[in-house]
Amino acid sequence: MNKTYLKLSLDLDFVLIAITAAVKDYILCHKINKSLEFEFEKTEDHEVYYNIDEAPLSFSRFYYFVEQGEIEYYLVNNRNPEGFLIPEMNKVDFFIIIQQYVDKEDLNFILTRLNKLPDIQVAAQINPLKLKSKENLVM
Repeated sequence: MNKTYLKLSLDLDFVLIAITAAVKDYILCHKINKSLEFEFEKTEDHEVYYNIDEAPLSFSRFYYFVEQGEIEYYLVNNRNPEGFLIPEMNKVDFFIIIQQYVDKEDLNFILTRLNKLPDIQVAAQINPLKLKSKENLVM
């Protein structure tokens, strides 16, 4: 009998920024909007199923779309009272996911501005391919 294998690959073609900040999600969102002149808005929570038999965990999510370049930005909370979006990054409070191409100069500008905000301890780019739970970041 012949066996057929199904091979799935995730589209992880995005920039990932990890943020450590001990503030509420809406406060961080407001400060990022002011500092970077973004227009993040609250959208549906990002839901992740860890077990088929259990309800999904919800993580707050904010969205901003830039028509020029069709760049999508997501600000997602990493913490939930019941767990983490990315468990191996349990020291991280939030992630910014940038979908579409962002050049190094713009990315450096974003990282510099984020690190200058007093409420943010650190903001750093992370390679999503090195994360064990990377599939949880697919929006």
